[in-house]
Amino acid sequence: MEDKIILDSMEIGCPYKIRDILCEKLEDTLKTKRPIIFLCIGTDRSTGDSLGPLIGNKIKSIVKNNFILYGTLEYPVHAKNLTKVLKEINQKYINPYIIAIDACLGNIQNIGNIVIEDKPLSPGAAMNKNLPKVGNISITGIVNISGSLEFMVLQNTRLYTVMHLADVISRGIYHTILKTIGTRNLSNFEIALNKINKKISAKS
Repeated sequence: MEDKIILDSMEIGCPYKIRDILCEKLEDTLKTKRPIIFLCIGTDRSTGDSLGPLIGNKIKSIVKNNFILYGTLEYPVHAKNLTKVLKEINQKYINPYIIAIDACLGNIQNIGNIVIEDKPLSPGAAMNKNLPKVGNISITGIVNISGSLEFMVLQNTRLYTVMHLADVISRGIYHTILKTIGTRNLSNFEIALNKINKKISAKS
């Protein structure tokens, strides 16, 4: 499989492509019962940087067994606590396999794309923050254009773009868990997802 895969989130079958990619990448890891951690990075204080915790909120009711979640709207993982969270993960779990999820900036024609790579991501790179690289693999959603004044760009990112990416990526993760371990509890995912979307829409 390619080391870097770019998906168009607007394609109808995008969640299933994410599922197939993740299932292939996780196949060997799942056999070893190695803990798999979804590390959703970002903060709800910035629209453009809220992709990670939004995804965390959408999948928190379905992660179980070998899957562990860090980063939700209530308990976000961001620049100020990332190092502490990584230390906690490494102390609590033996040889964890981390799927790092974050928003990123890119070219205007790539806004809305999802990038899956076999390498760590660099949180806060757009803001020139010196944070540790994290993730055995990474999933990033391109939420806006890169260039100058990244802080302002993230603050002025469309909520629709972020919500759409969060929805597609979370559905891809849902189908990944359903395909790899399966559980009756996952049948409630769509109901939970719709409730979360309605609550967030009501607040915006």
